[in-house]
Amino acid sequence: MVLLIEIAGWVGGALILLGYMLVSTGRLQGRSVSYQMLNLVGSIGFVANAAWHGAIPPMALNIIWCAIALYTLALLWWEKARA
Repeated sequence: MVLLIEIAGWVGGALILLGYMLVSTGRLQGRSVSYQMLNLVGSIGFVANAAWHGAIPPMALNIIWCAIALYTLALLWWEKARA
């Protein structure tokens, strides 16, 4: 179980960094579903890892990060549904 939690944290961090790199280099748009999914899945990995270790500040930060990604995904879905 400990190994899975550590993998979740490392993969989560890698996904968030990958998304940042792709947006920074112009390969993804900040409001794309792909970018938001990288942030969502990455932040979930960080939340799992931080919760396991009892690290409340990074857990809270990543819960907010996750909420922002979910909110943006909902906006994108709503905009597409209205079009």
